[in-house]
Amino acid sequence: DMKIERIVQGSLESNCYIIYHSEGGECFIIDPGYNAAKIIKDIEKKNLKPKGILLTHMHYDHVGAVPGIKARFDIPTYMHAQDVQEYKGHIDRLLYGGEELDLEGEIIKIIRTPGHSHGSICIMCEESKACFTGDTIFDIDLGRTDLNCGSQSEMEDSIRNVISKWDNSITIYPGHDVSATMKQVRKYNTEYLAIMQGAGDGN
Repeated sequence: DMKIERIVQGSLESNCYIIYHSEGGECFIIDPGYNAAKIIKDIEKKNLKPKGILLTHMHYDHVGAVPGIKARFDIPTYMHAQDVQEYKGHIDRLLYGGEELDLEGEIIKIIRTPGHSHGSICIMCEESKACFTGDTIFDIDLGRTDLNCGSQSEMEDSIRNVISKWDNSITIYPGHDVSATMKQVRKYNTEYLAIMQGAGDGN
């Protein structure tokens, strides 16, 4: 089974996740926003071998620790092409959505979900029933779309055409706050429900 370590960091309490299957094995680092030293220490304590840094979007509280981690590990960073132009750092692998990465036999799928930013992605691990959603969708609300590079209409499309198709058994691990199953999202997430209820009115 996939193990998910969540490290909450910084004034915005962003979630960085380290995902792996066993100590001594490979891992991916998702959204390292702050405090590279702590992330590195956690990885080395478990003797993990990082394969890459997956960035759900380019906002600082999700990418701030990238240079420090790359200084320690020679690994590629991944980000959607549409966020790269806003991001000042160096990205090694451009994502467009639909890519599949391998973590010791488990397929990790990159899903394009613009809205919070034009290049926002979710990282789906179907076998482990886990999806890392960045600032697209949280347990009880959605990511804001009023920042630069955000779009309410793109967010509505991502919810209706992508996220609403996810099974109830999928657990979302967002960029802030706690995880939730899609079943809980469908019950408690008022902004998600508002979009889904408005899905038939032509707006």
